Amino acid sequence: MALMPVAEAYAAVLKGAAALPEETVALTDAHHRTLARDIAALRTQPPAAMSAMDGYAVRAADATVGARLKIIGEVAAGRPFHQTVGTGQAARIFTGGVVPDGADTIVIQEDTTRDGDTVIVNEAIAEGKNIRNAGIDFNEGDVLLPRGTRLNDRALALAAGMNHPQLPVHRRPGIAILATGDELVAPGVAPAPGQIVYSNIFSLGALVRSESAEVIDLGVARDTLESTTDGIRRARESGADVLVTTGGASVGDHDLVQTALKAEGVDMAFWKIALRPGKPMMHGRLGSMRVLGLPGNPVSSYVCAFLFLVPLIRALSGRNVVDHVLEQAVLGRDMPANDQRQDYLRARLENGESSIPVATTVGPQDSSLVANLAAANALIVRPPFAPAAPAGSPCTILRLPN
Repeated sequence: MALMPVAEAYAAVLKGAAALPEETVALTDAHHRTLARDIAALRTQPPAAMSAMDGYAVRAADATVGARLKIIGEVAAGRPFHQTVGTGQAARIFTGGVVPDGADTIVIQEDTTRDGDTVIVNEAIAEGKNIRNAGIDFNEGDVLLPRGTRLNDRALALAAGMNHPQLPVHRRPGIAILATGDELVAPGVAPAPGQIVYSNIFSLGALVRSESAEVIDLGVARDTLESTTDGIRRARESGADVLVTTGGASVGDHDLVQTALKAEGVDMAFWKIALRPGKPMMHGRLGSMRVLGLPGNPVSSYVCAFLFLVPLIRALSGRNVVDHVLEQAVLGRDMPANDQRQDYLRARLENGESSIPVATTVGPQDSSLVANLAAANALIVRPPFAPAAPAGSPCTILRLPN
């Protein structure tokens, strides 16, 4: 099978990926969830004209320098004053207090002198000063949080202010992760000869959780068809929306993932793409469950998950924007000509002389070098057959999660 271009593989992975069903959650559980419907304000904010300062509510026509106004009452936040401020009168008011009828401006405390039941105006003030008018923030019925919004901390504050104790959101995607390989051991175990420490569950799990999806850890399958098949079946039984396998995606005698997937009925869309790192990547469907077969090497596994799994999770979550944002930078060192595969080179971004960052590759780009991956904060994207490029040339980058 010929290598599939990255753009075609991406389109295949995202094809038909629709938002998962709606559920209602309490506001306290809605952080980073995605709205399933437009959310309109249930109230007007502020509901009435409010004082923005501590001072005196007066008629602007009376607020001339030296004017002596009779204080007829006090207005505190939550305790409205129900009398009308007339000519020559004032009401002591505090921040957040409802502006009483008759008053049309607030003289701040610092611009007055109190003399018993009289306040002396020391600074003239125009009508409407220091007043937050009703609805200056929003009005009842205003749609302020549209469908597809991922709810951050500020959006939660807005939803609360709009008087929503709970919100309709899309169900979190369930992402089952199954590693394969007799050579894998858990961190903390002294590896025997030929064994390596398994790290992919930690990087992929963190990536999945950062997108507000749920991780279903299926552990490590041995290099047998029976063990691999058992892992695939457990993914289906768990109700996972996506099964992610790591390792066993190549063509060696012990790479059994593709064989097991096909035996279980997976309709395979592709299993080789023109990508570096990550050529031996697979994608298919098993009923409603999507399958991504990632390479076992930790860098390849992470880069492929970042490029393909993250947008898939966003699409299943109902997000308005699922694609990664490409940015412009300049190369920090010379780049050789590229071959037929699209490169995603691990790089560090630094501030340049202009506003455009400088992207410098971090050492060797071997797909097993986790230290270099950890040192990177971006990927330099080089298309197939890109010509050699000297340092200072423009390039395209993807920022990695912070």
